[in-house]
Amino acid sequence: MKIVFLDEYSVCGRSMEALSRFGEYKGYDVTAPDEVAERCADADIVITNKVVIDAATMARLPHLKLICVAATGMNNVDLAAAADRGIEVRNAVGYSTYAVAETTLGAALALLRETVYYDGYFKSGRYAASDRIFNFDRPTAQLRGRRWGIVGLGNIGHEVARLAAAFGCEVAYSSTSGVSRSEKYPCLPLDELLAASDVVSVHCPLNDHTRGLIGEAEFSRMKPTAILINVARGGIVDEAALARALDAGTIRSAALDVFSSEPLRESPLYALKNPYRLLASPHNAWSPVEAIDRLIACVVANIEDFVSRRRG
Repeated sequence: MKIVFLDEYSVCGRSMEALSRFGEYKGYDVTAPDEVAERCADADIVITNKVVIDAATMARLPHLKLICVAATGMNNVDLAAAADRGIEVRNAVGYSTYAVAETTLGAALALLRETVYYDGYFKSGRYAASDRIFNFDRPTAQLRGRRWGIVGLGNIGHEVARLAAAFGCEVAYSSTSGVSRSEKYPCLPLDELLAASDVVSVHCPLNDHTRGLIGEAEFSRMKPTAILINVARGGIVDEAALARALDAGTIRSAALDVFSSEPLRESPLYALKNPYRLLASPHNAWSPVEAIDRLIACVVANIEDFVSRRRG
């Protein structure tokens, strides 16, 4: 059995040795779209984090039996085409729940405390040159007592809710699935959640319903002191509308770990009038080494289950 990992760089150099017991293993640091079919020509199992595997590619891979997505989201795989060809697709669930939730809370604290600005103030030498002990160029705020609105109360949303409540926030959520559940937090329509919240964090999947979910109209309903945090998928938030909202002071600030295209080549987010209104990171909220090790364990478990069922 041959296993190919198309974008092994995504596990940050952590060992994939555990896969060798299943057969021949080959990992590629990165794989361009036109290299996928050739590299996977005789593969039984393909592992991908973000490399796209579409119907046309699958048609050129006669040996392919299992696609392991080394992530939770499976937007990069044509699931219908895989089902038609009898190719199993497995993803990794729960490996980054705590990591992404911690990033979300950290982003809220950093924005409220203007951490990036004051770090720059210190390192620029301005503090050393000042005759004042304190600096209040940018007023800060505390998290306790804020209303925290969660868009999508899945595993990560639940953990964010728990952490936010522990910090003294009043938590509510909006469901993007339409499924009604008994929760300890009130469920509000999205418009009401946006209008009431001081912090809004996005944790829903990207699908036809959530694409462009938060745009111009939604920002206009938010408080001018509100913070938006998106650690879910880039297409959920209209980035051009967000840039306009930040420049106009429609909302206070935002934190993004995901973008409509990645890497983000050109965007109005690079030209904000006040860059301190945006805290951005290159889609790595999920990636502490502990989470990566759990991710690899998920991939191994998925392959082990697949192999054992075939032998059984």
